[in-house]
Amino acid sequence: MTKPRTRAVDASLFVQVLALMVGGLIVAQLINLIVLYNLPPPSPETHGTSEIARAYLGQPQLTSAPKLVVRKTNVTPKQTQAVTAYNIQFRRQLVQKIAEMGGPRVLPDQIRTYTSGQRWYNDRVYRLTRDANTRLEQDERFVIAPMRVSIPHPDGSWRIVTPEPGLRIDPWQQRAILSFLVTSLVVLGAAYLFSRRLTLPFSQLAEGAERLGRDPGAPPLQISGASEARVAASAFNDMQERLRRYVEDRTAMIGAIAHDLRTPLTRLRFRIEGTNDELKGKMSSDLDQMEAMISATLQFVRDATETSPRTRLELSSLVESLADEMQDTGSDVTMERSDKVVLEGDPVALKRLFTNLLENAVKYGSRARVRVFSQGDNAVVEIDDDGPGVPAAEIERIFEPFYRREPSRNRDTGGIGLGLAVVRTVARAHGGDATLSNRAGGGITARVRLPT
Repeated sequence: MTKPRTRAVDASLFVQVLALMVGGLIVAQLINLIVLYNLPPPSPETHGTSEIARAYLGQPQLTSAPKLVVRKTNVTPKQTQAVTAYNIQFRRQLVQKIAEMGGPRVLPDQIRTYTSGQRWYNDRVYRLTRDANTRLEQDERFVIAPMRVSIPHPDGSWRIVTPEPGLRIDPWQQRAILSFLVTSLVVLGAAYLFSRRLTLPFSQLAEGAERLGRDPGAPPLQISGASEARVAASAFNDMQERLRRYVEDRTAMIGAIAHDLRTPLTRLRFRIEGTNDELKGKMSSDLDQMEAMISATLQFVRDATETSPRTRLELSSLVESLADEMQDTGSDVTMERSDKVVLEGDPVALKRLFTNLLENAVKYGSRARVRVFSQGDNAVVEIDDDGPGVPAAEIERIFEPFYRREPSRNRDTGGIGLGLAVVRTVARAHGGDATLSNRAGGGITARVRLPT
């Protein structure tokens, strides 16, 4: 069989995965750099002496800056930072603001201040408030958060003014988060498309393996994708071809054996003509059984290896037509339940499967009651009979080729012992299975499960 032509050689899976990771990292960094260079610098959170004085005195805050809270303590706080010229100016202005607002008299040296890393604004810097409408005076001192200002109170306690705790997202942080989300969506989208392209050949390989189990004559896989996937697909196609040739060779060998055996059997028939009638009858019966077994074995192998084209079919209609045919011949066959179930299968093989089960139910159990229904992703056919049942230890063995139970299912009552073997072989070739179970009230239930 000619192998399908391959497309242009793709890079190996390792190279493609590495390219995906490096490409995604580069794209993410580019987007972040673009956003970084186009966004305005973040505005620090600052608090002026007027805001701190109002908070100390319990007066409402006039600006829309983050709220300040006041905590009372009787422990004298320590000065944790060196006193600088701006620090001294900040304290003096804070004392002045408190006095202007009608607060108690406080000395600048009594105030304790703390800021992160001595981050103070000088007197020439001013900031916009959050509503962007009001500016603090240019000469007002203020401090960058996180900060802590401890001011003594006339009752001997201290009031510690700090920014209100909690998560606050500034506009620049919102833009940074938006940039992160956009970057994530772009990279994830590219990664999804790239990953689907990488994994598609392996999904096709899995589908091909499942298809091979159902249909040995399935077409070979298309060789494409990364070099590792192309090697795996090529090996799979080679294996499928070897299996097909193996089965064909074995079938041809069995056919040749069956043909060659018929020649000595024919000579034996001529030679027994001269024997007495009693011996002649017994020998003829044995020869007939041998010929029947040879023919049945050859037919079994052909049924297992030669498949018809699979088509979409309605299972309940197929089973019902077989039941009607048996009813026309006088057999007691009844359809009890019938759901409309459509599946893809070999109609010839499925007819042989259900014909064997119906004939067994009528032959060994007097009657057959059939149900066809859906169960999840499977179509299920159940056939009940009223026979004597089968010992639990032998339920699996009766699916073996040439196995016959004595005395009710021997050669005298029909069959070589291949009917149920054909049933299971056909069911499994379709990706399903066939089982038997004893019914509580007597008889057997034959159950066939086929994927839809």
